[in-house]
Amino acid sequence: MNARTKTSSPLSKLFEIYWLLPMLVFLIGLVGVAMIYSATNGIWGYGAKQHLMRFVGGMGLMFVVALTNIKVWYALAYPSYIAALILLVGVEFVGDEVNGSQRWLDLGLMRLQPSELMKMAVVLALARFYHDLPRWRVSEPSGIIGAILLIGLPVGFVLKQPDLGTSLLIAATGVTLIFLAGINWRIIITTGIATVVAIPLAYTYGLKDYQKARWKTFMNPDQDPTDAGYQIIQSKIALGSGGVNGKGFTQGTQASLKYVPENRTDFIFTVIGEEFGFMGGLGTIALYIMTLAVCFWLASQCKHIFSRLLIYGLATTFALYVIINLAMVMGLAPVVGVPLALISYGGSVMMTVLIGFGLILSAHLHRETELPRGSGLLL
Repeated sequence: MNARTKTSSPLSKLFEIYWLLPMLVFLIGLVGVAMIYSATNGIWGYGAKQHLMRFVGGMGLMFVVALTNIKVWYALAYPSYIAALILLVGVEFVGDEVNGSQRWLDLGLMRLQPSELMKMAVVLALARFYHDLPRWRVSEPSGIIGAILLIGLPVGFVLKQPDLGTSLLIAATGVTLIFLAGINWRIIITTGIATVVAIPLAYTYGLKDYQKARWKTFMNPDQDPTDAGYQIIQSKIALGSGGVNGKGFTQGTQASLKYVPENRTDFIFTVIGEEFGFMGGLGTIALYIMTLAVCFWLASQCKHIFSRLLIYGLATTFALYVIINLAMVMGLAPVVGVPLALISYGGSVMMTVLIGFGLILSAHLHRETELPRGSGLLL
């Protein structure tokens, strides 16, 4: 019997984890604690303490998920998707409204954002869908329609909240997995052309007025520098003022004087840029790139489709968090409210990302485990 298929204790499995990934995640999380501490004028209880407690708890949960056999996550793929979908429906009826958006459920002990859980649930569901689907059916109508339904249902509910950034992230991750599953190139090209043609129509008839205003502000923030364009203008000032090496930890005036709104959440990268300069920003990006490189390498080691697509999908979601946030902060994309993963303050995103890394570690740790090929949701 293969040594990897023998029953072993959780402690022995712990030593088999590919530890470089948790180490990189830990370093990024510590950057988040330090930057939130600085963004709140060095007051430990204004976010840094809570971020650290959530991060430590999330890391513990990450290891629990990692040590759980991949067969469990395969079995829970569709149930977790259905549960997340039910929570999204619940938001429609009993969700809390904050700043004009209805995205949260008040569970008493915590406030949950189901759309964050759906990012992970969609990846699990699609990974199982394509694992169970015969390869020749990937480009058949049944395969395409099934994948579109799995992606389209949550995207529709999230758009109604409204949350354009999260809906785009879910859709982009789903489309990436469809591509990685091996769909025919003719379908990809045809869909790409149709998407480009549909963009003007989506802008005219699909976006709300405030979303159109964000796009116009992105194109020309100077047209309203004291209101709509204020956030992005101040963000660029903060990043530029850091120079090459920055002003030093807790020495950023843009942060301490609150010139940049939301500087402990979506715009926390401005604190990094101002206090640690170009080199600090580059170092942070390097940590993210190394983390993603490790994830892609782990995926290449897995022998079955479910684990490979699970890792690729979760790594894509993580990458999109980073790419969209950095582009937004640097003025290269409209402001859409996507946080910087593991660094921005926020509980739902923190838990989602760390559980995602737990699933990645589980997929690699149990890469030799045989998985069934069920009928699932095949049409």
